[in-house]
Amino acid sequence: MKKWSSWIMLGLLSILLSGCGYNQFQARDEAVKAAWGEVVNQYQRRADLVPNLVNTVKGYASHERETLEAVTKARAAATSIQVTPEVLNDPQAFQRFQQAQGQLTQALSRLLAVSENYPQLKADGLFRDLQSQLEGTENRITVARQRYIKSVEEYNVLARSFPTNLTAMMFGYPVRPSFTVDNEKAISNAPAVNFGK
Repeated sequence: MKKWSSWIMLGLLSILLSGCGYNQFQARDEAVKAAWGEVVNQYQRRADLVPNLVNTVKGYASHERETLEAVTKARAAATSIQVTPEVLNDPQAFQRFQQAQGQLTQALSRLLAVSENYPQLKADGLFRDLQSQLEGTENRITVARQRYIKSVEEYNVLARSFPTNLTAMMFGYPVRPSFTVDNEKAISNAPAVNFGK
């Protein structure tokens, strides 16, 4: 009799947890972690390309030392951040990660802009290959970020909706941080176009 009552209690608890969104949290939490893993993977791929890119540019434009050092420092800062799943529960750590990756993006943009001044560099096959790989990786980063943002949106809607927000509080499922634009004010202004020249 005692055994039957234990099974009945277990069955009722399972129904209760399913009805309150517990299983949905499990599925969405795993989806967020998987999407985050892809984001980190693509950022690491980009970081791995940087040393070869810097060395190739250095061969043609060694006196662009300031730009080359900025890229190297930005890469070191971006790769020094420990990226663990706990970053998803720490908005400050997530912000630091996003800022470091943003600085590396800006430094790489300046490096590629500098390369425009060196026709021999632009004609170098290795440079063109690295540039193509970097562009492909940037596209993959964009796609991975979009998928992460979507999975976080679905998770956060569940975490904030009633009655599943009670489950989130009970089992410790906080709202997850998502990517934002670094400078919203700058992108809200239309660029100035001057055809007078």
